Amino acid sequence: MRLIPIRYNRPNMDVLVRIKRLVIRGAVRFTEKARDEMDRDNLTVEEVLEAVVNAQAISKTLRSRSPSRRHPGERLYVIKSFSYVGTLIYTKGTIVRQDGQETFYIFISSKVATIGD
Repeated sequence: MRLIPIRYNRPNMDVLVRIKRLVIRGAVRFTEKARDEMDRDNLTVEEVLEAVVNAQAISKTLRSRSPSRRHPGERLYVIKSFSYVGTLIYTKGTIVRQDGQETFYIFISSKVATIGD
């Protein structure tokens, strides 16, 4: 039997590790939209953070088109993963850099995942 190695998208895996490290350090922020979604879906901050730490991959990388973003074309990372209680959670966020260093991960969206997400 010949084993076929699984090839991960290496750049996205490196980004996921960076995001997880920021989350573990507690270097996170939530937008008002993300907080509203969490309230609506009865999600706690801990459940959202658990889902990111449990993630196996970044589902999608987007370029922001919003004029209110910090930088035009800012990269947004969609992560779908399970909390420790088994809730599938959809998050979208970005890594914020200040003075050339990654300082925190900001959650733009945090909600219970649905089929259309």
